[in-house]
Amino acid sequence: MGYDIIITHGNGPQVGDSIRRHENARKIIPPYPLGVCVAETVGSMGYMLQQTMQNTVKKSKVVRKDVVTIITQVVVDENDQSFKNPTKPIGQFFSKDDIDEIVGKEKWTVVEDSGRGWRRVVPSPKPLRIVEKDTIQHLLEKGKIVIACGGGGLPVIQLDNGLLDGVEAVIDKDYASSKLAQQLDMDELIILTGVDKVSINFGKPDQADLDILTVKEAKRLMAEGQFPPGSMGPKIQAAIEFMESGGRRAIIASHDNLVEAMAGKSGTRIVR
Repeated sequence: MGYDIIITHGNGPQVGDSIRRHENARKIIPPYPLGVCVAETVGSMGYMLQQTMQNTVKKSKVVRKDVVTIITQVVVDENDQSFKNPTKPIGQFFSKDDIDEIVGKEKWTVVEDSGRGWRRVVPSPKPLRIVEKDTIQHLLEKGKIVIACGGGGLPVIQLDNGLLDGVEAVIDKDYASSKLAQQLDMDELIILTGVDKVSINFGKPDQADLDILTVKEAKRLMAEGQFPPGSMGPKIQAAIEFMESGGRRAIIASHDNLVEAMAGKSGTRIVR
């Protein structure tokens, strides 16, 4: 279809597993920092996605493109409110006795999670800038398929001397993808998820699926609480920000119906 493609992806379950491995082995091997766990999973997932895309391209009689994965750093604001009030649960569940011992040693912020036990929570700041933006742009111009911003990217802050430093946080993949698309002046942002269309009154008898959603309508429905923060909310907000920055079209659709959604036969289109 003539598209230049950037693929982004999440890593929630994978980084959770990585953290659990490190937590359970802490008496034998010192655990990695959160940022290194994110990088570890982004690298391994990038390898799998890159190989899959390379094999797909090789089988194609139309496309002839190389595929490359970029471990992507994303600048965040060290004064972001999420650093003062971390809310993103990660890792395994602990008993009260175990978590008290760990908090005393590691200085974690923890919460009790729905009666299932105690979990560590970390900040989830909004992305400001994609560090490797120019490299990604260069690869696109050279005709590569680029895998970037895996897991929302690695959150870093920029110091007064211009150097970068990693922070113990995670970035929402939808926000990071939108920011990358904005900074590269991409035409379309396509968010693939587990449902075919955006819905209002989701899961209720009067659920209604939406084919088209204007930015104004999306903002109104967000304000009414139709799109929860832990579910469709970040995807809608990411699409809004992309469209308001000059994007031509945003689509939210099922991963099974990508081609149909791009042809306007499936998914939800967010328009001005």
